[in-house]
Amino acid sequence: MILTILKKDLKLFFADKKAVLITFLMPILLISLFAFAFGGIGGNNSEAKPIELLVSDIDNSINSKSVIASLDTLNTVKLIHKEINEATDLVRKGNYVGVLIFEKGFQDSIAAGGKLPMELKYDSAREIEMGMLQSVLMQNLMSSVGEKTVKAKMETYFDTNFSGIPSGIKEKLLHDMDSGETGMNAMMNNDMGLKMTSIIKEDKEDDVERNVGLIQAVAGTAIMMLLFSIAGIGGGLLDEKDAGTLKRLLYSPLKPTDILFGKMGASLALSILQLVMMFVFAWLAFGLPILKDIPSLILMILATAFAVSSFGIFLVSIAKSRQQLNGFSTIIIMLMSAIGGSMVPIFIMPAIMQKIAVVSINYWGIQGFYDILWRNLPLTDILPRMAVLVGMGLVMTFISVPLFKKNILKIV
Repeated sequence: MILTILKKDLKLFFADKKAVLITFLMPILLISLFAFAFGGIGGNNSEAKPIELLVSDIDNSINSKSVIASLDTLNTVKLIHKEINEATDLVRKGNYVGVLIFEKGFQDSIAAGGKLPMELKYDSAREIEMGMLQSVLMQNLMSSVGEKTVKAKMETYFDTNFSGIPSGIKEKLLHDMDSGETGMNAMMNNDMGLKMTSIIKEDKEDDVERNVGLIQAVAGTAIMMLLFSIAGIGGGLLDEKDAGTLKRLLYSPLKPTDILFGKMGASLALSILQLVMMFVFAWLAFGLPILKDIPSLILMILATAFAVSSFGIFLVSIAKSRQQLNGFSTIIIMLMSAIGGSMVPIFIMPAIMQKIAVVSINYWGIQGFYDILWRNLPLTDILPRMAVLVGMGLVMTFISVPLFKKNILKIV
């Protein structure tokens, strides 16, 4: 008897081809996805994407150009030349990790042996990249200009205080100090200070430190959980089909699209409510600065909610059973959340993963909330992200209508 039940259940399971595909395909896709995301493909032979760094040469001297040329030979950094105002604006918008500025007087400071007038303005939302970049820059700058700077400073010291010393003795002293651990090499570490400035902190008007990790956690988690919630709400339509409620609705004056859009309207209302509650909770419990730009935040919530609710009816339109819906929703939402930044921040992913991320709702929603809550961008700069979310919602809605008629109404 047990064997008979076992055979029956296995037969029913393998009869549903889509359910079988989802069951075995989902873990394979997720394994492949995280292997790409964490650099597991290709072993140690895979090369990391170079960090794109803006550079603005205000001094425009021989020495500044020489240092830039030296940095440009590094495999870990890709320099992009921009004017100071444009570069600062691009970093503020989160398009680049930072801008290295060679200020006026750079060449004169090398000749005088003083501290170099350089500044690295960066987006503090990308601290991991910044840590790696700072280490590479300091090492290269020391080898490029550090020795010349300290040597010039020591020569000036000897000429000022020991003007009569023979040149041979002076060169011998300089050589001995250069080879000593407490000599020139140690002085290089003290005199090669690179000024680091966070553009976000530079723009702040209040004294409250905004936590970029909090914004990542709230925005990423909110959108991912909202996707699961709306998928479950959309599944109610399939339950109504199984219970016979959908058939009775079809006998009424209601049009099929009325049923579909009614379900979408309910999903939209619940999406807005859930997002508002999540952000209000984060504000009350953790101090998330949601009052900075309320109009932009409201519009972003509406755009995100519309895209998510459209995704919900899209799932219902392609699934014929609750089992298929559960499988489809789990695999698609997990994939979108992984590549879109809900699980792993976008900037630490390989280049190919960052390009794929733009197909997910999570990516555009998270970046939009970053622009509002962290970067303090004006509404005009955030509207393109909102437009993409609305566009994704419209595309999924237009696709859902014919699929709904074909896959749901046809079998009722």
